[in-house]
Amino acid sequence: MRAALVGVDFGKGDFAASLDELSQLALTAGAETITTVSCKRSSPDAALFVGSGKADEIAHCIVDLALDLVIFNHSLSPAQQRNLERHLKTRVIDRTSLILDIFAQRAKSHEGKVQVELAQLQHLATRLVRGWTHLERQKGGIGLRGPGETQLETDRRLLGERVKMLKAKMEKLHKQRETQRRSRGRNKTFSVSLVGYTNAGKSTLFNTLTKAGSYAANQLFATLDTTSRRLFLEGVGNIVVSDTVGFIRDLPHQLVASFRATLEETIHADLLLHVVDGGSAVRNDQIEQVNHVLKEIGADHIHQLLVWNKIDEADLPPAIERDEYGKINRVFVSAKNGLGIDLLRAAVVELMLESRETLEPDEKFLPGELN
Repeated sequence: MRAALVGVDFGKGDFAASLDELSQLALTAGAETITTVSCKRSSPDAALFVGSGKADEIAHCIVDLALDLVIFNHSLSPAQQRNLERHLKTRVIDRTSLILDIFAQRAKSHEGKVQVELAQLQHLATRLVRGWTHLERQKGGIGLRGPGETQLETDRRLLGERVKMLKAKMEKLHKQRETQRRSRGRNKTFSVSLVGYTNAGKSTLFNTLTKAGSYAANQLFATLDTTSRRLFLEGVGNIVVSDTVGFIRDLPHQLVASFRATLEETIHADLLLHVVDGGSAVRNDQIEQVNHVLKEIGADHIHQLLVWNKIDEADLPPAIERDEYGKINRVFVSAKNGLGIDLLRAAVVELMLESRETLEPDEKFLPGELN
């Protein structure tokens, strides 16, 4: 599918990085970026987001380059999306819809598919309420709707019923996870969750640590489903390590809410390994974005260890970095080449032993089994 990317610079410093990320998202979704259109504005245009002049320029690009799709690097209101599609005479999607589409393609497990569908329907609900005015017309129908019910009301009701059913499924999955967690908790098993920006190398690190063989690729959102494995560490025994979905700037709220069940492994972890792409020029901004999502899901209180990954690309040596008090705050590794993995293991052991010292005697972490 031939696509044009549209970005509006509102004066933020990360505009170029954000637009580059949109290009990667489009590629991940299966679109071919033919051209990129950008402009500067102090605020979005209420009707077309980019203004009529820039909308005309995009329309000419669509005709001249035979484009099938226009992707905006922003969240569009239902009215703006509708107005743009009328003006451009082609399909228009925003950043939120693009990310939702990628998640829908990548979901493999039953739980992942339920979470994605729930997020998509909740996003669609806003379009039903605010954007689909053409459905307000009264329509007849035998056996499909009650007397006097408009098509829009029918769609709202059917969508609401589906959302209710999916939420019930999510609640059931939540209880299953809670049972598994309580079972591990009885053994006082130390749990570690890998978190980080998408494509930072979490799954590669997870595989290197646990020999799990989970899917890892140089693409955005290669991992959607949380995977947990047992890891034996010398001196402390078995711990549980979990790989989680990657975060991204402007992650749709519907996804954060829907993936709360998956992210609960993060919320209940004893330690977070915050994996950072050490070769990225915008790594500090990515760290900030991850911390923002962690705060949103209630995991910002959990102790973090920064894992500076891809040191082979950044030409850095493996090392453990400590603060002025001698506490570990960063480990430099290459998950792909195995550099510094022994240092990371040692750092986790040290942090685990430190946390043991702060617990009551009956709360001590014991060598546990993954249930």
